[in-house]
This record gives sequence, C-alpha cells and structure tokens, in this order.
Amino acid sequence: MTTAVAATATAARKSPSPRGLIRTVLRVHRPALLMWCAYVLLMTGWMLWVHHVSGAQARAAQDICRANDGVCVDFDAFAFEEGMSMVGAFVAYTSYAVAAWAGASLTGRELESGTARLAWTQSVTPARWLTVKLAVPAVALTVGTTVLMLVYRWIWSANEGVRSDEWFYGDPFVNRGPAVVAYALCALAVGALAGLALKRALPALGTALAFIVCFHLYLDERSDTLWPAKTLTGTTASRLPMSADQLELGAVTGSGARINDLSCFDVDTDAGYARCMADNGFTDLYAEVHPQSHFWPLHLMTTGLVLAVTALLVLASFHLLRRRTGGTS
Repeated sequence: MTTAVAATATAARKSPSPRGLIRTVLRVHRPALLMWCAYVLLMTGWMLWVHHVSGAQARAAQDICRANDGVCVDFDAFAFEEGMSMVGAFVAYTSYAVAAWAGASLTGRELESGTARLAWTQSVTPARWLTVKLAVPAVALTVGTTVLMLVYRWIWSANEGVRSDEWFYGDPFVNRGPAVVAYALCALAVGALAGLALKRALPALGTALAFIVCFHLYLDERSDTLWPAKTLTGTTASRLPMSADQLELGAVTGSGARINDLSCFDVDTDAGYARCMADNGFTDLYAEVHPQSHFWPLHLMTTGLVLAVTALLVLASFHLLRRRTGGTS
C-alpha cells in the first residue's frame, strides 16, 4: 500500500498541472500574445483618433455646410469615411491573420518540429495538450475582439450623421456584434485543425487562411437569407427609407405575377402613383426588405452559424488527434 501511494505521488509530481500547461503555452507563444495585445491597443487608438479627430472635423464641416444650405464640398467627411472604412476592414478581417497564425504556429509547427510528441511523452495527454492550446488563445481572442467590437460599435453609432455606410454593409454588420468574435474563434479552430491534419506549418497556414476567407465571403453574400424578409406593398414599397436593406423590388401585374419593373417607384405624389399604375397595368408594387430592426436577428443567426462551424472544427480536431495518437486521452 505504501509503495502504491508513493508511486502515485511521484506520478502526480511528474504530471504537469493544467496551470503549468497554461504557463507553458503562454511562454512559448508569448511573442504572438504580445503582438495581439499591441494590435488591440493600436486598433483601439486608431478608432478613437478617427472619432475624436476625423469625426470631429467631419461633424464641424457638416454644420458649416448646413449653414450654407449645403453648398460645399465636404472633404473632411471623405477623410472620415476613409478612416472608418480602413478600421472596419481591419477589425472584420482579423480572423484571417488568426487562422494563419494558428495553423502555422499553434499546432502545425509543433507537430512538424516534434515538440508536441515530446510533450506527450512527459505525462501530458494529447487531449489536454490540445485543450490548453485552444483555450488560452481563445480567451485572449475573445477579450481582445470584444474590446474592438465595442469601440467600433460606439464610434459607428456616434457618427450617424456623417457616415454613409448602413447597418447591412459587410463590415458594420459583422463588427457591431458578437459575430466578429465568432469569426476569430472559428479561425482559431480551423487553423488548429489544419495544423493537426497537415503537420506542417506553411501548408497549414495556407489551408486555414483559404478556408476562413472563403467562409467569411460566403456568409457575407448570404447572411440576408438567414432571417425572413419583410414584404411591403403599395406606396410603402416605393418609398423605402435608406436604412432598409432592399432585396427585391418590382410590380404586380393583373395576373398576379411579379415582374422586375421599377417604373412607378420614383413617383412622388399619390395622384402620379395612381396614374403610373393604371398606365402600366399594374395592380400593386412590392418590396422584399430587411428593415433596420432585423439587424439583431440576422446578426445572431450569423453568429450562431459561425459558432456551430467552430464547434464542428474543434470536435474534428480532437477526433483526428485521438486517431493519430491511438486513442490516448
């Protein structure tokens, strides 16, 4: 009994604790974590500069334009729009760099160099190794990307009067909610899976980057299909607010068929509208739109889809690792 207890104690001392594994990951990937922190601080400072400097100049210039009945060329607004466009793209596409780093460094390089197998021979199970490898950067990414999302959301809302992009544009749609965090976590998961599958840094980098780019662009094009659109008819369909995402516009003929004809959409008066409808033989107008109130349903559906893909990628990573290591847990 004494011998068994002593052996157990010795094994426990040799087995790294989860806290020890976390310290190891932080030490090995400290340059990447420091770079991530610097990126978050730099992007936050840039967005604050866009709001407090470029945004302030654009708002002041807009006030002058209004005082002059709008007779001016607002170059300050152009500078603000350019700044917002650039920071929006950087925040939205952070996941691309995350995928490349995760595939090349997090798992691919360690498998290629053999350091992962060395860790597994020192009482670190493959499953625990991968769990910590994913959990530590996932926390850092979640915190950092959430900060970027909150700052971007604030400056986007605070400059409503001078910005020209709408809520359904690609970057504002992703950046103003948890979808941007979900994309970063998905990039981490696909990078780790690519590294495990290919066991080489450069091929894993390219594969992970290609996947997250295609996935992101695919959802950008189809996110408006994730929630039912609202159908408007009559003059309501022809006088849509700028904030509405217009999916389909047209007229209804006497047979009830929908046709892509916008002849009566530019009529301003009710009398002109009635005359246009009679002259063209239309019985109604229609518009399939997403009003601004659909932002959160669409955004949360997109977030849920990205997180579902992320979960599948993580499960695939553990399954692949289990097969590669002969079922060792």
